[in-house]
Amino acid sequence: MMSANPFAFGGEQRSVLLLLSVFSTSFLIPALGVVLMKPLGLIKALEMRDKQERIGPYIVCGVFYLWLYKNFMGGMVPELYAKFTLGACIALFLAFFINIFSKVSMYATGMGSLIAMIMILAFAWPGYAVSAGQIRLSMNLVLAITIIIAGLVGYLTMRNTDHESRDIWRGYQAGFVAILVGYWLG
Repeated sequence: MMSANPFAFGGEQRSVLLLLSVFSTSFLIPALGVVLMKPLGLIKALEMRDKQERIGPYIVCGVFYLWLYKNFMGGMVPELYAKFTLGACIALFLAFFINIFSKVSMYATGMGSLIAMIMILAFAWPGYAVSAGQIRLSMNLVLAITIIIAGLVGYLTMRNTDHESRDIWRGYQAGFVAILVGYWLG
């Protein structure tokens, strides 16, 4: 989103601070919490192959995602970005709920969320393109590339983990629906 419309985020310096905030709150601190669960005996391995082992990490990540969304509600970021953050929270808790009854791929959940975000972004900010140096890609091309990557992620997840195709499809659906719900609620 910053590449497509950097002005919506208040300039380059503010964008760097935002990226650091998002990275630390949605990845770094939750990852540290999950890594600390291993020596405490709360999880057997970082792969968390057993669905029961994933309960604690889901809760840790969910708390920090909610905190990130709460911080974004005050207008610090574009409204659409805050809605996507809410959608990510919903996706995480939806996957947590599904995990109680069966397995779900979080990789696929993330990819389903990303596809929904790019679709919404293409409609909400028509005419914007993603820029990387001299290269500018239309949002439609970005969406097509993302769908291909999502398929590869699903395939590799099935091939390299204990997930079956239904776990992958549940993830895609959970992520996609969660972003739509976050968009409408936010």
